[in-house]
Amino acid sequence: MYNINKNKLTNTLSILFIGDIVGNAGLKITEERLPELIKRFSADVVIVNGENADGGKGIIADQADMLFKLGVDVITSGNHIWDNWGSKPLLYNEERLIRPANYPQGNPGMSYRIFETKDGVTVAVMQLQGRIFMPIIDCPFKSAEKTLPKLQKRTDVIIVDVHAEATAEKQAMGWYLDGKVSAVIGTHTHVQTSDANILPKGTAYITDTGMTGSFDSVLGMSKDVAYKRMILGTAQKYEQAEEDPKISGVNIEIDSITGQALKITAFCEPVFITDITNDIG
Repeated sequence: MYNINKNKLTNTLSILFIGDIVGNAGLKITEERLPELIKRFSADVVIVNGENADGGKGIIADQADMLFKLGVDVITSGNHIWDNWGSKPLLYNEERLIRPANYPQGNPGMSYRIFETKDGVTVAVMQLQGRIFMPIIDCPFKSAEKTLPKLQKRTDVIIVDVHAEATAEKQAMGWYLDGKVSAVIGTHTHVQTSDANILPKGTAYITDTGMTGSFDSVLGMSKDVAYKRMILGTAQKYEQAEEDPKISGVNIEIDSITGQALKITAFCEPVFITDITNDIG
């Protein structure tokens, strides 16, 4: 896939991926900061994970419409998309919202989206979900094997959101897909990892791109509620946290001809930015 003249790199494509948007705080800071991030990174494609947008569980039409108006091309989801009945109509009717490919047949929704940028570059976005400490569904590795050939017939620019709990499972998927896709971006755990990298065969990788929402919280949940759950060992009413919102994500520069990742920049603003560049020459 990655046959590349190392001395001649052209047609760089900028992909902006925003990590799990959690509740009102996440939606608000996305609305405030996403236009500036798109401009800063000259983003050609914008992807967000929106599975926690509606109070921590799923996403509804008004929220999705707001994100699309901001310039989002694809919303990925995950296991919590099924917890909100208001998300079901979107899964049936909105092709820009995708869900993991390895949910069993018969579930609504698309597992990938293929589209063209304004400059005519074809891009594919696919989602997979892990099974360790998660609902036991179909094998994500076999689902990748089944789905990827359909995407590779159309484009070499393929972005994969791996929505999983276990870091080992995400890392294994990164190595498994290295050289087959442009980027493997981990979501779900809401804590950004410090391993943004470009793997040996040219795939950009991060174990988790982090959360967009209140950082005065436990993963977006009110701290008091989280304490009680852990101390008492019983369910407590979920309450969103609102204070200290931050936006987390990655920007990936990709050669649109070869599909090879050239650079990955992780950010959690206003905290830090980390740049990793592919040394290919």
